Amino acid sequence: MSGNTFGNLFAVTNFGESHGSAIGCVIDGCPPGMALSEADIQPELDRRRPGTSKFVTQRNEPDTAEILSGVYQGRTTGTPICVLIRNTDQRSKDYGDILQTFRPGHADYTYFQKYGIRDPRGGGRSSARLTAPTVAAGAVARKWLREQYGTVFRACMTQIGEVPIAFESWEHVGANPFFAPVADVTALEDYVQALRKDGDSCGARIRVVASGMPVGLGEPLFDKLDADIAWAMMGLNAVKGVEIGAGFASVAQRGTTHGDAMTPQGFVGNNAGGVLGGISTGQDLEVQIAIKPTSSILSPRTSIDTNGTPVEVVTKGRHDPCVGIRAAPIAEALLALVVMEHALRHRAQCGDVRSGLAPVPAAAPLGD
Repeated sequence: MSGNTFGNLFAVTNFGESHGSAIGCVIDGCPPGMALSEADIQPELDRRRPGTSKFVTQRNEPDTAEILSGVYQGRTTGTPICVLIRNTDQRSKDYGDILQTFRPGHADYTYFQKYGIRDPRGGGRSSARLTAPTVAAGAVARKWLREQYGTVFRACMTQIGEVPIAFESWEHVGANPFFAPVADVTALEDYVQALRKDGDSCGARIRVVASGMPVGLGEPLFDKLDADIAWAMMGLNAVKGVEIGAGFASVAQRGTTHGDAMTPQGFVGNNAGGVLGGISTGQDLEVQIAIKPTSSILSPRTSIDTNGTPVEVVTKGRHDPCVGIRAAPIAEALLALVVMEHALRHRAQCGDVRSGLAPVPAAAPLGD
């Protein structure tokens, strides 16, 4: 199975299965000399890990990071960094009833048709469990970008199912289990509790922002920064849509509105989402992703087995009623990996990313 490595200069290879002994990643290309320890990675894993509230899967994994290589005396050496995360709370027996059947909306059918074999335990490689190594790698990228350029990554939930979430402040995001930018999440709690009672699931919309962006990242025509962002976000489990800047709202805008006017004080707006011609403007990168409802639910659904015989599927086990609830840290990590890759590319071709013309000051995006 190919397709498990992200990036070229900052290459991250993801390995493991949901119910295997461990999962992890190998990071090849991290610049040498950066101070790095498990303490730099663990806080991000803790934000993503399961079992942190009653609104997500109750699989109780500590997701403890172990750095096995690539660090000597507390600093990166420039050699591959291996981060291991052991699985400790697997319940493979929960999947005994679906060994020969396909869950609607899941990757069971396509994996079986492509490889002739699949690991049904928790979804194997297609499980959201495999986003933990991505978050670990993203933590390394985030640290380097923060120290080099002051870039900061943030994400929040802006809609869950049919319920839109108004933006109040980034300060609220870390204070509730939904990563919601509001002080009162009572309505969200009630909504998810009703989903659980019905044995159903829902989708979500996540906003991801990178602030303190350097100017000039991105390689046209076919390695545009926004194109790589969309590619990366579509690699996240359950993502079905990606918007950059105004996104699909651009369809209803006029050119006099959509084109972000420029003044000596900066850009007037950010409909472009921080990217023009595939190259970063220095404004905030503004990305939104749409996440589909969780496929593994208790409600009975019609499907087929490996022989093509009609069956009824009920998925047992511990699952998120909305996988979007824990998606914010993962989306941040993916955006950091893309920016890290392009920062290293720019340095290789053009030297220091801060060279060249002084950037036009970036106007703050609406809602902040």
